[in-house]
Amino acid sequence: MPNLTVIVPSRGRPHTVPQLAAAFRDTCTADTRLLLAVDEDDPEYPVYRDAVGEAGAAGFPVQLVSQPRGTMVTALNRAARLLLDEAVVPDAIGFMGDDHRPRTQGWDTAYLDALAALPGIVYGNDLIQGAKLCSQFAVTTGIVRRLGHMAPPVLTHLYMDNYWLVLGQEAGCITYLPEVIVQHLHPLGGTAEWDDGYQRVNAPLMYARDRAAFEHYLGLHLAYEVAELTTARTRVAS
Repeated sequence: MPNLTVIVPSRGRPHTVPQLAAAFRDTCTADTRLLLAVDEDDPEYPVYRDAVGEAGAAGFPVQLVSQPRGTMVTALNRAARLLLDEAVVPDAIGFMGDDHRPRTQGWDTAYLDALAALPGIVYGNDLIQGAKLCSQFAVTTGIVRRLGHMAPPVLTHLYMDNYWLVLGQEAGCITYLPEVIVQHLHPLGGTAEWDDGYQRVNAPLMYARDRAAFEHYLGLHLAYEVAELTTARTRVAS
């Protein structure tokens, strides 16, 4: 079982599979796996399946898991549960969007080294938000098991990065690696076009909904989840 498994939820963008696989193949130095989470009803699902097979043939295996139509958060949480149910689990579980590309050689080893030194959350420089937000990250697996999710189920797409940033800061267990580049190809950074997916998840209504859900969730659960995270970290350290 890989030391790090990175979950990438995706919909309507099968062309990103070979790009992601190539980026992982060219930069990974640890035992790292790429797991793609796609909706079963995505019209592009057969194309995803073919692209995954071609990526494996090109030298970097990609695992494909599916869910009934949902959101990025439901896809991410379902994929994480599948990992936690395996006989042997990875040391860390990561998240990237299908528009992230690791650029730094050995980024995965750097993430794992950081989590070995300080179990918790680690993230790199996405060239848009930098230290301000962990738009991609990895988490010590025991923490995911303890909390029961990779992202609060009340969220749809946004504010997951805010959640891990706040949680890690409150628990004193988040590491930012400014020299590790995991680029976020996004219209806000001028590195992607505004396709249907970006327009859907960046709509003002989506921001308002997820922000309200995020703030309400933290108000109810932050203290409890910080305590749970601390307990999980202590068990990892021991």
